[in-house]
Amino acid sequence: MQDAFAYCAELVRGADRDRYLATLFAPASRRGALCALYAFDVEIRRVREVAREPLPGEIRLQWWTEVLSGERREEASANPVAAALRAAIAQHGLAVARLLDLIEAHRFDLYEEPMASVADLERYAKQTSSAFFALAAQILGGEAAAAGLAAEPAGIADTMVRLMTAFPLHAARGQLYVPREILDRHEVTPHQIFTGQSSPALNAALGELGDLARRKLAVAGEHVTALSGAVLPAFLPLAPVRAALDRLERGDAFTPAELAAWRRQWLIWRASRGPARIAG
Repeated sequence: MQDAFAYCAELVRGADRDRYLATLFAPASRRGALCALYAFDVEIRRVREVAREPLPGEIRLQWWTEVLSGERREEASANPVAAALRAAIAQHGLAVARLLDLIEAHRFDLYEEPMASVADLERYAKQTSSAFFALAAQILGGEAAAAGLAAEPAGIADTMVRLMTAFPLHAARGQLYVPREILDRHEVTPHQIFTGQSSPALNAALGELGDLARRKLAVAGEHVTALSGAVLPAFLPLAPVRAALDRLERGDAFTPAELAAWRRQWLIWRASRGPARIAG
């Protein structure tokens, strides 16, 4: 099993550096489970890139659904991420239902249906990123209700920054995560986006999304300060969000300015010194 946990750690280190760095501030006895959880997220998030078409993507997501439901035991044992995740679930009592909801939410990624409203986007974020903040806090021994108050807005802020950063990629694939509700308010059409037409109106629409992310980040920060210090590593990946928003708002929708890796690392280290720094 140690080999499976080590595999997950390497996968997360290469694919999600912020989360990997955050695990280094957790007790050694909890890092394996955290890496298993985050490696699972890496696997689910990249289904669209690996599968390219909806049907193969559905098959991959269904495989994970069956693994979490207790089926495909032999196949799961041979897959290091699945094996490590199942061990983490057993060790820390993680809710399988929440992981299944997460898989279901990511079916949206396989298709080109636009995100209709801000409420829909927030629901997607709560089922995906917010779930990981909450489950990571549980692995670290956090009280579920208190951690949940921080995890929900944290996940929404994190999701919005990820989507703003990936906007050019999604536009090239014909995907629309920016809610139509916001685009319509700024009179931006999907055709303009999918043909790569930048405009002040489009940047204003993403700016509105960024403002919402800032408000959610502030709420998350308030709740994180009320948590025990042992739970803090679960929320350290949130530390670069405010600075990332600052950079994104100075750029263009199709050429988002990203934070340098060294600065992200410094922000995570700084936040590890005190929860008040999580929200910047």
